[in-house]
Amino acid sequence: MKSLYDPEVALAFFRAAGKPERYAPGETIFRENARAHALLMQREKMYYVYDGEVNLVVKKKVIGSAKKGEVFGELASLSRAPRSAGAVAKTPCRVIALDEREFRTALTKRPAFALMLMSVMVERLRRTIAALHAEGQLSVTGTWKEAAVFNRGQLADLVQGLANDPPIYFDRGAQIVKEGAAGVRMYAVLEGRVAATIEGSMVERIGPGGVFGEAALVDQSTRLASVQAETDCKLQPIGRTAFLELVKVSPAFAEKMLANLAERLRLLTGRLK
Repeated sequence: MKSLYDPEVALAFFRAAGKPERYAPGETIFRENARAHALLMQREKMYYVYDGEVNLVVKKKVIGSAKKGEVFGELASLSRAPRSAGAVAKTPCRVIALDEREFRTALTKRPAFALMLMSVMVERLRRTIAALHAEGQLSVTGTWKEAAVFNRGQLADLVQGLANDPPIYFDRGAQIVKEGAAGVRMYAVLEGRVAATIEGSMVERIGPGGVFGEAALVDQSTRLASVQAETDCKLQPIGRTAFLELVKVSPAFAEKMLANLAERLRLLTGRLK
């Protein structure tokens, strides 16, 4: 599927809350394994290349670059994780950086960027899953940490806002979605726990407050994984029309969807050899 990324949309988003900053060749923009304001639980900044080119560096080795019109540093920003790579100006360049507050301000002004960035992450997720499958590294061993996207109050608000699409119940062992099938809705887990598998390999467990199935809504493609109820479950379905409207009118919802995709991508990418 053709990428939905549009540099002009990204530029409008970053300019809605930030201004270009200049970097000389060889100047460090951020360092590998950095974590900003850890005590305050604030996130690292996200960047857009206004002009020039930026090298991405791991252990002093260049592993890639970000060119004019591209975004970098988004995974650490959205997932609150340490930087997996450093960033150094390759040429004289200008970048626009958004901190947590500025990012939220920009989301209220330019919500279309959220869906576009989600599409980029889903595309990367699909490539990462294909690479992990080729390496035989898909299956998760040990206990999976169930990260909640929504707290109890947010889940209640979500259910109330989707009153025309009431919760659905699944018995233990029931298949909820099938890998490779068309996706017409995503789900938020209200009660119980589900397990996601890809070609029979366990990749994630999702409990109350977690979500799944959003990737197929973002790129209107097939399901990345099969999901089965590990316990009796109560789920809140969210159709694509409602999903798009929530992204448009609720910056908080959009931010949580972005953070969830970023965390999944970060964890899966970290398992690549």
